[in-house]
Amino acid sequence: MDNLVRVMADNWWVALLRGIAAILFGLMALIWPGLTVYALLIVFGAYAVFDGVMAIIVGFQRKSDDDSWWSWALDGFLSIVIGLMALFWPEATALAFVIWMAAWAVVAGIFRIIAAIRLRKEIEGEWALGLSGLLMVIWGVLMALIPAAGLLSLAWLIGVFALLIGGVMVVLSFRLRGMRDA
Repeated sequence: MDNLVRVMADNWWVALLRGIAAILFGLMALIWPGLTVYALLIVFGAYAVFDGVMAIIVGFQRKSDDDSWWSWALDGFLSIVIGLMALFWPEATALAFVIWMAAWAVVAGIFRIIAAIRLRKEIEGEWALGLSGLLMVIWGVLMALIPAAGLLSLAWLIGVFALLIGGVMVVLSFRLRGMRDA
């Protein structure tokens, strides 16, 4: 048995604990989707402020060597502003994010539909590309009309994937335990 596999098999319980933690996180995200989104915004806000401060420091350190030093400082300033918005006005930041996603979905969906129409004589199954575009447009319009649903869907998506990942990790842990015993 390979050394890495031996180490993983001997520590099968680590994969089990990781799986259980992912399942618990997924359940919490599904039960409290608003809290999930709020926590993500707070973490994002803290990150953006930190990133902004670092960018400003780099900008001023480059001032003597780089005529474009100000672009680093401007980037940092914008990051700090966005971070503070996420920390102090999380609802407005979340709404802006959903509106941005909605606009992206509509534009990308339209491009997919156009691509499907152009490809209809060249490939079979172009309807799938067109249908995916139509679904994206519908999704984008719905998110723009009901932004709270867009936020909830994001939290639910996180929760569902956490549950799936946790389940797979639990299965892996028992497989590793079986390898250890074999």
